[in-house]
Amino acid sequence: MVQLQNFKSIVSKYKVIFFDAFGVLKNYKGLIPGIEQTFHYLQEQNKDFYILTNDASRSPEQLSESYHKLGLCAITPDRIISSGMLAKEYLDLKVSHGTVAYLGTENSAHYIERSGLKTLPINQLELDDISEINALVLLDDEGFDWNKDLNKTVNLLRNRNIPVIVANTDTTYPVSHSQVAIAIGGVAELIENIVGKKFIRFGKPDSQLFNFAFEHACTNCIVDKNDILMVGDTLHTDIMGGNKFGFDTALMLTGITQPAMAEQHIRSTGIIPTYICESAVIN
Repeated sequence: MVQLQNFKSIVSKYKVIFFDAFGVLKNYKGLIPGIEQTFHYLQEQNKDFYILTNDASRSPEQLSESYHKLGLCAITPDRIISSGMLAKEYLDLKVSHGTVAYLGTENSAHYIERSGLKTLPINQLELDDISEINALVLLDDEGFDWNKDLNKTVNLLRNRNIPVIVANTDTTYPVSHSQVAIAIGGVAELIENIVGKKFIRFGKPDSQLFNFAFEHACTNCIVDKNDILMVGDTLHTDIMGGNKFGFDTALMLTGITQPAMAEQHIRSTGIIPTYICESAVIN
C-alpha cells in the first residue's frame, strides 16, 4: 500500500522546488483545483520555484500568459525552464548559418528564431530545394499535416545529412482521464526508426535539462542538489530524471500516475520517488 505524505510538510525541507507542469499544476480541464494556494504559500515562505517542462510549443512568455489566464499569476516567464531553451542553446553552438526546418506551430519556432537563424516550417519546404537546410527541429505535434509533412520530413532526412533536434521528449500526453495523444517525442521515434538515424534529444528525463535548471537556480541563491525538490506526476521522466541527477523527488497522483496503479507502477519500473503525495495543493 502506497504511503502518502503531506506536501506542505515536505516543502518545508527545501529551498527550491521544481514543478512539472501537466499533471501537477494543470490537466486537460485546466488548473488543478487549489494549486494557486501552493504558490501563495511558497511566496510567503520565500521559497524559490521553477516550472521545469518539456513543452516547447510556446515561448516562456506565452506559457506564462497561459497560466495568468487561468488565474495563476505567480508563474512569470523567468520561472519557466523549457526544453526548448536547450534546443536554442544547441543551435547557438552548432548551427552558424543557413535555414532550420521545423515541425510544429509558428509559436514554437520562437526558440529557433532567438538563435538568429532563418526558420522554415516543413509544410513550406520544397524537396527540390534543400541545400540550405542545415538542421531540423521537432518542436510540437501540431502545425503540420501528419501525412504529407511527415513524409516530406522523412525524405528530407534521406537526402540531407543534418542534425535533428527533438525539443520535447514526451511520447504522449493525456487528453482526458482515460485517453492520451501522440506527442512530438513519439513522432520523433517513428521518424528515427524509418530513416535509421539517431536524433539529439532535450528534455526530461535526460540530465541536460536538470543541469540547466540547477545552474539557473544557482544564479538566484546558493543551493546544493540536496536543497532542491523535483515534483512530477510521471515516473519515467520527472522522477527518474530527478533521481538520476541527485534531487529528491515527489510523485503527485494528480496526473498520469493514478492512485490505484501507483504501487504497481513503482514496483514494475523500479523507479522510486523520495515521497508520494495525493497532490501538490497546499491548503
